[in-house]
Amino acid sequence: MSDTLDVCVELRGITHRYGRTAAVRSVSLQIRKGEFFSLLGPSGCGKTTTLRIIGGFVEPTEGEVFIGGRRETHLPPYKRDVNTVFQNYALFPHMSVVQNVAFGLRMKRIPARETAERVDQALQLVSLQDFRERRPGQLSGGQQQRVALARALVNEPLVLLLDEPLGSLDLKLRKQMQLELSRLQRRVGITFIYVTHDQEEALSMSDRIALMRDGVIEQVDTPQGLYEGPTSRFVADFIGTSNFFEGTVEKSLPHADAHLVGVSIDGLGTVWSVSQQPHREGSRVTVALRPERIVLAELPPEESGNCFAGKLQKVAYLGSVAHCYVELPDGRQVVAYRQNASGGPPQSDRPDETLVCWRAESSIILERE
Repeated sequence: MSDTLDVCVELRGITHRYGRTAAVRSVSLQIRKGEFFSLLGPSGCGKTTTLRIIGGFVEPTEGEVFIGGRRETHLPPYKRDVNTVFQNYALFPHMSVVQNVAFGLRMKRIPARETAERVDQALQLVSLQDFRERRPGQLSGGQQQRVALARALVNEPLVLLLDEPLGSLDLKLRKQMQLELSRLQRRVGITFIYVTHDQEEALSMSDRIALMRDGVIEQVDTPQGLYEGPTSRFVADFIGTSNFFEGTVEKSLPHADAHLVGVSIDGLGTVWSVSQQPHREGSRVTVALRPERIVLAELPPEESGNCFAGKLQKVAYLGSVAHCYVELPDGRQVVAYRQNASGGPPQSDRPDETLVCWRAESSIILERE
C-alpha cells in the first residue's frame, strides 16, 4: 500500500498461541480507510482470532496492532475506536430496540438530546424506525441483526468488526442481508472487517479478501484477483471450483507479453497455458482450470488451444446452469459448467462422446506445494 495515510488498521507480525498451538502465525496486514475487508477461510484457520486481536479481546503473543495510526496492541476493547457485531447479536432481551441502540451512548454519558438524535439516525440507516419499542424477542433474525448493527454504528467507530453476523440466518435472508450490509457500508463509509467461512459471501461483499489457512495468510487480493489469479492450489480450490492436472513443464516459449507453457500430463498429453512468468523445463507444476472455461463440442472450436476426447457421464441440472461431468482418456473426471439458455436439461444420462476444449489463457499454472 503506497500511501500510509490511507491505512486504517495495520497488523505487524501478529502471532498468537494457545499453549503450544499457534492459532495465528506472523500475520501482517494493512486495511484501508473505508474498505470492506474480509477475513476468509475454513474453520480453525485463525480468522476469528485475528479479528479478536484487532478488537482487543485477545492480546497477541507477538507483534503490534495499529488503529488509526496509533499503536493499540495492549489497549482493552473499550479504549479502542472499534465496535463489534457478533454472530449471536448479544442484544439485551429486556430492553426495547431504542434502549439497545442507545445503551453505548448512555454508558459514555452522551447528553440525552444528542443520544436521541443519533439513535434516530442509526435506526433510519437500518430501516427500523417503526420497530423502536419492540424487544428483541418480537423481531425476526434479520431485524435483530440490524439492531445489532445500529447499536454498533451509533457510536460512530473508526472500524466495525463483524464476526460471521449472518451465520444464523436462512439462505434467502442471508443473501438479502449481504446486499444490505454492502449498501450500508458504502453509505456510512466506515471500515468494515468481516469474518466468514463462506467464499460466495466474501466474494459478493468485499473490496479485498485475506484468505487464511492454518494461522497464516495465503493470499490478499480483490475478489476478482483471488478467483482469476490464485497463487496456490489451496486458493484455487477454496475460491470457486477448479479442475486440477499435475504434470511436468516440457516447454516454455515467449508469447506476446507472456509465456506459452506446455505441461505434460501423464496419460493425457500436453496442456498449454499462458503464464505471466516463465517456468523451468522439467519442473513439476499444477494446472488449474475453472469449469465455466471449458467448452464441450463435437468439433474443435477456433482458438481452443487445448482439446481432448472425453465421455459425458452425467449432467446435474441446477436450474440456470448444468454441471457436466466428463471422463477423459486417462480416467480422470472433469466438471464443466454450461448455462441453460434453452430452458431444459442439455443432455441425456447415457455416456456421449464429446470434446473437452479450452483456451490456453484459461489454464492457470501453480507451483507445486
